[in-house]
Amino acid sequence: MTDAVTRVLVADDQTVVREGIVMLLGLLPGIEVVGAAADGEEAVALVERHHPDVVLMDLRMPRVDGVEATRRIRSAHPGTEVVVLTTYADDESLFPALQAGARGYLTKDAGGEEIAKAIADVRSGAAGLSPQVQLRLLERLSEASPKSAPSVPSSPGGRSAAGGPSAAGGPSVPGGLSVPGGAGAPAAPGAARAGELPDGLTVREAEVLALIAEGLSNAEIAQRLFVSQATVKTHINNLFAKTAVRDRAQAVAYAFRHGITGTQQ
Repeated sequence: MTDAVTRVLVADDQTVVREGIVMLLGLLPGIEVVGAAADGEEAVALVERHHPDVVLMDLRMPRVDGVEATRRIRSAHPGTEVVVLTTYADDESLFPALQAGARGYLTKDAGGEEIAKAIADVRSGAAGLSPQVQLRLLERLSEASPKSAPSVPSSPGGRSAAGGPSAAGGPSVPGGLSVPGGAGAPAAPGAARAGELPDGLTVREAEVLALIAEGLSNAEIAQRLFVSQATVKTHINNLFAKTAVRDRAQAVAYAFRHGITGTQQ
């Protein structure tokens, strides 16, 4: 066994499925299965015993479900990543799992190559989301209505007192997204009041978060905002610390919950 080997725990209440996943993982190079659990409570106990790198977690299991097991594992063992592997990809399953700390999410029609990629992705600090899940996240975000912002008195000519076009919704940010109470890239620093954005986010950090939710890479965000990639990384580090998210998948979920995205109507 070398440092390249990823130690994986499987949690699924269906014996045939669980044993099939264990057999499949055994055929994949660089992966060692260290245990298999029949429910969430057993998964938590086996993580405590074996300290795996990654848990492949089913969601709907007896005693303790996958969401609660994920929350307990991520709280007690932050070095263990969780990839959900489930039959369900509905919003009621997807978002609670991501909010509980899952960094990957696959459905059970995923093949061995896709599972191996998700495991490798979460081990490297990225999100291991299937293309279908990524698409659903973006669809749900596009359906979300931005929070209403206080109206700004307009001066003659249809321009706001601040000098920008008046609008009923929040001001737009690059990419057609909106930040509640925020300001676009040209706004001067301190243009937004401190209480308008959650968790002490600045307007620029909210803009970066909105673009992350749109699916842009650091390089694309830098190009959109006319800043360096180093500056983008600084904003991302700051907003991750303020919002207590660990990765881009959780950042997308956070943006959705707080309305820091959406198509301007």
